[in-house]
Amino acid sequence: MSDHDLADLRTRAANGDRDAVDQLVELAGERGDMDELRRLADSGSTDAADQLVELAGERGDIGELRRLAAGGNRDAADVLAELTETDDESE
Repeated sequence: MSDHDLADLRTRAANGDRDAVDQLVELAGERGDMDELRRLADSGSTDAADQLVELAGERGDIGELRRLAAGGNRDAADVLAELTETDDESE
């Protein structure tokens, strides 16, 4: 996807195009682009938030999971608890 196509998708998403949001979430997930997922999640996309939790969990990104959990994301809190429990057990 070209930069122009990506910019077009972002513009469409910003204007409420749900299909564009879905495409951006999928692309960001494939690329592992946490910044894009964070921006989309902060704009209200629950799919982006889910993808962000999954990616942060895979990467062991405790800081991101804490940020999401502090914002009320229950899935992030669950993954965070699992990761920190695993860390506690290994010490």
